[in-house]
Amino acid sequence: MPPFVFFLIQLSIIAYALVAGVFLAFSDFIMRSLATTSSQGGVEAMQVINREVFRWVFMTLFIGMAPMSLIIGGYAWANLSGPPALLIIAAAAVYLVGCFGVTVVFNVPMNEALARMELSSDATRAYWLQTYVPRWTFWNTVRTVASTTSAALLLFGLLWLTQSQAQQA
Repeated sequence: MPPFVFFLIQLSIIAYALVAGVFLAFSDFIMRSLATTSSQGGVEAMQVINREVFRWVFMTLFIGMAPMSLIIGGYAWANLSGPPALLIIAAAAVYLVGCFGVTVVFNVPMNEALARMELSSDATRAYWLQTYVPRWTFWNTVRTVASTTSAALLLFGLLWLTQSQAQQA
């Protein structure tokens, strides 16, 4: 494996894990905390979070890992074989479907619906507590598991590959 690809895979493991950590924080305590505030306070805070996330490093990692997943998965498919290739391809696929895909299909539409709502309306309060918090948190937990799984699969694939190469040398 070329050193540059080895380096990209190492960076990808870290990036998958960092993305998983952010999602874990939301599923573990941030959403629960926002839900216990007044509905108006929780909605307002989440609306601000959903606007601010586009300005930070997280979005670069989150979005950047989609093409990076295609690159490392494609490299493994074209250049590797056996269990290491399968693990690396699986890591990329799990991220693309379980993290990036889930975000696009589930979390973003809920965020967009919340952004259009009036803070003080009864409909907003009902949507926030009965729909948004439980569903958004569920899908966010799916993203957490997917990102974590991707990091673990990629780590195991890289370890297996380097051990195999060391035994052949």
